[in-house]
Amino acid sequence: MSTIPTILTIDVGTTSTRAIIFNKDGTEFAKHQIEYRTSANSTALDKNMPIFSHEGIAITETDDLEFERPKDNPITLIFPNPGWVECNPVNILANCLICVAACLVKLAKRNKQNAARGEPTHEIKTIGIANMRETSILWSKKTGLPLYNGIVWNDTRTSGIVDDVGASHTKEELEDARNKCGLPPATYFSASKIKWLVENNEEIKLLYENPTNDDCLMFGTVDTWLVYNLTRERSYITDITNASRTGLMNLDTKHYDESLFKLWGIDSSRIMFPEIRSSSEFFGTFKIPNLKKFNFNTRLTETAFNDLKKYLKGVSISGILGDQSSSMVGQLVLQRGSAKCTYGTGAFLLYNTGNKKMISSHGTLTTFAYWFANLKGSEGEPCYALEGSIAVAGSIVNYLRDNLKFIDAAADVGPLATRVPDSSGVVFVPAFSGLYSPYWIQTRGNIFGLTQFTNSSHIARAAIEGVCFQVKAILQAMAEDAVDDQDDDRSIEEEMKDLTMTTVTPISDDPEETALPLKNLSVDGGMSNSKEVMQIQADILGPSVTINQAISAECTAFGAAIAAGFGFADEDERIWRNFDDLTNTIATGMSATDKLVSYKCEEAFESRKKKWRLWEKAVERSKGWFDD
Repeated sequence: MSTIPTILTIDVGTTSTRAIIFNKDGTEFAKHQIEYRTSANSTALDKNMPIFSHEGIAITETDDLEFERPKDNPITLIFPNPGWVECNPVNILANCLICVAACLVKLAKRNKQNAARGEPTHEIKTIGIANMRETSILWSKKTGLPLYNGIVWNDTRTSGIVDDVGASHTKEELEDARNKCGLPPATYFSASKIKWLVENNEEIKLLYENPTNDDCLMFGTVDTWLVYNLTRERSYITDITNASRTGLMNLDTKHYDESLFKLWGIDSSRIMFPEIRSSSEFFGTFKIPNLKKFNFNTRLTETAFNDLKKYLKGVSISGILGDQSSSMVGQLVLQRGSAKCTYGTGAFLLYNTGNKKMISSHGTLTTFAYWFANLKGSEGEPCYALEGSIAVAGSIVNYLRDNLKFIDAAADVGPLATRVPDSSGVVFVPAFSGLYSPYWIQTRGNIFGLTQFTNSSHIARAAIEGVCFQVKAILQAMAEDAVDDQDDDRSIEEEMKDLTMTTVTPISDDPEETALPLKNLSVDGGMSNSKEVMQIQADILGPSVTINQAISAECTAFGAAIAAGFGFADEDERIWRNFDDLTNTIATGMSATDKLVSYKCEEAFESRKKKWRLWEKAVERSKGWFDD
């Protein structure tokens, strides 16, 4: 009997892990998600909490998954000190396995029903991985055990190291490094986290200073850690989108660069670094990891393990993308001049610059968007992007809910913020981890303009606007980069006109309002589901940009599925042959009821201008918070 190919995706985020099985047309076949237990929500009462489904329903031992009653629900996300954010690598690995098993139980049930009716059954053709980027893990080559918690991307403990790097190198040296790796010195990226670990953890420091052939430090971002533990070959690799976020990879050579190691004072001969590969190729064959060596109870029954063995035997991992690249691919933002913004824990705006590397001089980052090496022509070449990163986006909603107790659920933030027509002069700079693109300021969160008239709605609206203003700032910086960049005496704008894609157009006729480099912005992530928040964003961006909400709620996971589907060298083996085949297949898979939800500016220019100037004043006054 014939089978229907599907793709399994593992998506490791900052606050949760999920696994999703996708059909070829992009629809979801099965999904399971685990929200992390954190040190902030840990109590003595929840040690025996059950696992929760993605709908938030507790799974008991009587459910189809047949989970064993857990003896403990371990903490995955840890906040040891102000500004410190860590994750438990073993828990993340275990969560991945649990989510995968949950999806396979659903697959097995459906296959049983199909077989009884004489219908084709479903098979997992390949596996893709999407992961939070920059998060850094060091483990022992000899034991395979992590030597410390992973330091998460938004951790700010390395600010002193970053300051020292800036102070001990000339402007020319720092600019040369930026031209190579596309990134400024910042706590955000992996290099400073590695430096902190080898200087501040005694066990790591000892192994760093005394490496041997049998044992030494192994570095990896989350993708590397997962593939190393989930493949029969114990593949030690990373993909180009994750490697480009370490601050240690040369964008031109696509290899690590010794001058970048020297910049950070890291001896590359004392640490193993994973091989840098494309985003879409054979990375290894799936195997069930031995979590007993980590002293971890997987909570899975024999039935669940049997399904893992049955459905994933011989299945390859063939797609890896950092989460922001993955959401870009999942929204099919594949043409030069297109852009997306994901409103997750942070907000991340990626602007596709095609096969051309553009180094920003206005505060945005240069990174790899994807590399589908098996495809032909320009589709098979590495694709670059300009990126603007905002440290706090969805997490500001959690702050309003958990810290200030303004709302009971995240979905309540939009209605609360729009109870008032404006913030009444309140400006919230949500710089809990500093301000990232395009400002790159080490500071703390600030609220300006409070009066006795101010209430929770004004503060909530100002918090949302604080995220949306940063998106506008990023787009303005990208517009300036687009104008500055020259290619054969032609600007990006002129090239785009020839390609009939999009043009750099002014927000309005007023010369004070800066041009933006696109007409449409694709959005996804939790905050994008709020019509009130997206209308606030549209009003701040102005009338030249239309915001289009993603049809799929799982763009990040689907992007990794696309990478995996392109991962076969043999065109006949691929899920999709090329970009056209992909887009046509996805289009036919959408039902007639699927409609694009769009938002356009409804606010007058003078009002927008006044708010923008207040925002700029607040950012300026937030500078120097840590200065003596």
